[in-house]
Amino acid sequence: MAPGATSASKGCSGVADVHERVVAGLRIRIDRDLCVGFGDCVERAPEAFNLDDEGLAVFVEPERITRAALLAACDACPVDAITVWDDAGVQIVP
Repeated sequence: MAPGATSASKGCSGVADVHERVVAGLRIRIDRDLCVGFGDCVERAPEAFNLDDEGLAVFVEPERITRAALLAACDACPVDAITVWDDAGVQIVP
Protein backbone atom coordinates (compact mmCIF):
# COMPACT_ATOMS: atom_id res chain seq x y z
CA MET A 1 0.00 0.00 0.00
CA ALA A 2 1.26 3.50 -0.79
CA PRO A 3 2.49 5.59 2.14
CA GLY A 4 -0.39 7.41 3.76
CA ALA A 5 -2.97 5.29 1.94
CA THR A 6 -5.92 4.03 3.91
CA SER A 7 -8.99 2.06 3.02
CA ALA A 8 -11.90 0.56 4.91
CA SER A 9 -12.21 -2.23 2.37
CA LYS A 10 -9.77 -5.10 2.58
CA GLY A 11 -9.14 -8.16 0.47
CA CYS A 12 -8.94 -11.68 1.87
CA SER A 13 -5.38 -11.04 3.06
CA GLY A 14 -6.61 -8.28 5.37
CA VAL A 15 -4.47 -5.70 3.55
CA ALA A 16 -6.11 -3.03 1.41
CA ASP A 17 -5.24 -3.30 -2.28
CA VAL A 18 -4.77 0.32 -3.32
CA HIS A 19 -2.48 1.95 -5.86
CA GLU A 20 -1.73 5.64 -5.50
CA ARG A 21 0.12 8.23 -7.57
CA VAL A 22 0.58 11.99 -7.59
CA VAL A 23 0.14 13.42 -11.09
CA ALA A 24 -0.24 17.06 -12.15
CA GLY A 25 -0.89 18.17 -8.57
CA LEU A 26 -3.54 15.47 -8.08
CA ARG A 27 -3.32 12.57 -5.65
CA ILE A 28 -5.06 9.65 -7.35
CA ARG A 29 -5.96 6.41 -5.60
CA ILE A 30 -7.31 3.25 -7.21
CA ASP A 31 -9.03 1.05 -4.62
CA ARG A 32 -8.69 -2.32 -6.28
CA ASP A 33 -10.93 -3.90 -3.63
CA LEU A 34 -13.77 -1.75 -5.01
CA CYS A 35 -12.85 -2.02 -8.70
CA VAL A 36 -15.02 -4.45 -10.65
CA GLY A 37 -13.28 -4.03 -14.00
CA PHE A 38 -15.89 -2.20 -16.06
CA GLY A 39 -12.99 -0.40 -17.77
CA ASP A 40 -14.63 3.02 -18.11
CA CYS A 41 -11.37 4.64 -16.98
CA VAL A 42 -9.48 2.70 -19.66
CA GLU A 43 -11.97 3.69 -22.37
CA ARG A 44 -11.54 7.37 -21.56
CA ALA A 45 -7.79 7.34 -20.95
CA PRO A 46 -5.96 4.22 -22.17
CA GLU A 47 -2.67 6.10 -21.78
CA ALA A 48 -3.34 6.42 -18.05
CA PHE A 49 -5.14 3.21 -17.08
CA ASN A 50 -5.30 -0.43 -18.05
CA LEU A 51 -6.89 -3.59 -16.67
CA ASP A 52 -4.41 -6.14 -15.35
CA ASP A 53 -4.58 -9.95 -15.53
CA GLU A 54 -7.15 -9.92 -12.72
CA GLY A 55 -9.32 -7.49 -14.71
CA LEU A 56 -8.71 -4.64 -12.24
CA ALA A 57 -7.58 -1.08 -12.93
CA VAL A 58 -3.91 -0.17 -12.73
CA PHE A 59 -1.92 2.91 -13.66
CA VAL A 60 -0.06 2.94 -16.97
CA GLU A 61 1.34 6.42 -17.66
CA PRO A 62 -1.13 8.98 -16.29
CA GLU A 63 1.52 11.67 -16.73
CA ARG A 64 0.99 11.46 -20.51
CA ILE A 65 -2.48 13.03 -20.58
CA THR A 66 -3.93 16.38 -19.61
CA ARG A 67 -5.22 17.03 -16.13
CA ALA A 68 -8.75 17.49 -17.51
CA ALA A 69 -8.65 14.16 -19.37
CA LEU A 70 -7.27 12.43 -16.30
CA LEU A 71 -10.03 13.84 -14.09
CA ALA A 72 -12.70 12.80 -16.61
CA ALA A 73 -11.33 9.24 -16.69
CA CYS A 74 -11.23 9.04 -12.90
CA ASP A 75 -14.74 10.42 -12.61
CA ALA A 76 -16.04 7.83 -15.09
CA CYS A 77 -15.69 4.96 -12.61
CA PRO A 78 -19.24 3.71 -11.95
CA VAL A 79 -18.32 2.18 -8.57
CA ASP A 80 -16.19 5.10 -7.31
CA ALA A 81 -13.05 2.96 -7.05
CA ILE A 82 -10.91 5.95 -8.09
CA THR A 83 -10.56 8.85 -5.68
CA VAL A 84 -8.82 12.12 -6.50
CA TRP A 85 -7.65 14.90 -4.19
CA ASP A 86 -6.32 18.27 -5.35
CA ASP A 87 -3.04 19.78 -4.14
CA ALA A 88 -4.86 21.33 -1.15
CA GLY A 89 -6.07 17.89 -0.05
CA VAL A 90 -9.68 18.49 -1.08
CA GLN A 91 -11.40 15.42 -2.51
CA ILE A 92 -12.66 16.28 -5.99
CA VAL A 93 -13.57 12.82 -7.37
CA PRO A 94 -15.97 11.21 -6.68
